[in-house]
Amino acid sequence: MYRFLLTPRWWGINVFAVLAIPVCIFMGSWQLSRFEDRVDSHQQQEDRSARAKTAAARPLERLLPVDKITSGRQASARGRYDTGHQLLVPDRTLKDKHGERQGFYVLSLLRTDGGKALPVVRGWLPGDAGAKADTAKVPPPPKGEVTVTGALQASENQGTDGAHAGGGLAPGQLGMISAASLVNIVPYEVHDAWITLTDTQAPLRAVPPAAAEGSGLDLKSFQNLGYTGEWFVFAGFVVFMWFRLFRRDTEAAKDAALGIGSGDGPESGRESADEGEQAADRAAGRVPESGEAAGAGRG
Repeated sequence: MYRFLLTPRWWGINVFAVLAIPVCIFMGSWQLSRFEDRVDSHQQQEDRSARAKTAAARPLERLLPVDKITSGRQASARGRYDTGHQLLVPDRTLKDKHGERQGFYVLSLLRTDGGKALPVVRGWLPGDAGAKADTAKVPPPPKGEVTVTGALQASENQGTDGAHAGGGLAPGQLGMISAASLVNIVPYEVHDAWITLTDTQAPLRAVPPAAAEGSGLDLKSFQNLGYTGEWFVFAGFVVFMWFRLFRRDTEAAKDAALGIGSGDGPESGRESADEGEQAADRAAGRVPESGEAAGAGRG
């Protein structure tokens, strides 16, 4: 009854199922491990951020370049603010007790003793960076030599929330905090990093540090979880279709063994064809009905 399993068609089905199911399970497990790695990385980053808030600040040079470990660490630098290049970073959201509010960052460049300038986000203000009434509230940067302390951050990119990769901004505004975006604005080198001050001047509000890229539970993390479910569903679908085809062919084999099916053989097929031809002839009037033929015989 199961001889159909030896047919070339079923050889192909079996080989496909044997290969597809392990591949789907492997891919699902791999996507799940990616999600778990992101969860672990997020937890580690949260722990580091909590420790960084209470840890002593370290010199900027010892924390560069910025990576997942040094991101969020308290860094200190000494120098003078470039009062001629104060910039506003528009369309930045800050969460507080009133919810999410739209505003802008106030960024100044600190000319350090090391030669390169350090972008310093001195704080956040609510409002529009293009409105004079809102920008009039921005306090000027301190004069003279100062020491700044804040959370170290990596340069922003096109995927950063609120970042403007293209142009179209008014003079004095910066769409993305990075050395690449500052290279045509200031006539000196800039560190490929920035800090957000812990202590700010009123009415500025401190900007909390962001998690290092790839360490948070972002959309990509939950995409990995969704792909995990998809691959396991594919594996279950392969099993389901194999059993469905197996059951159908098994029932067909049983019916054939019992003589049940579409016709009982070649003779049945020919008889059906003859009956069809006779019905067509009667409809065309070429063959008399059975009653007429009997009457003609008696006459």
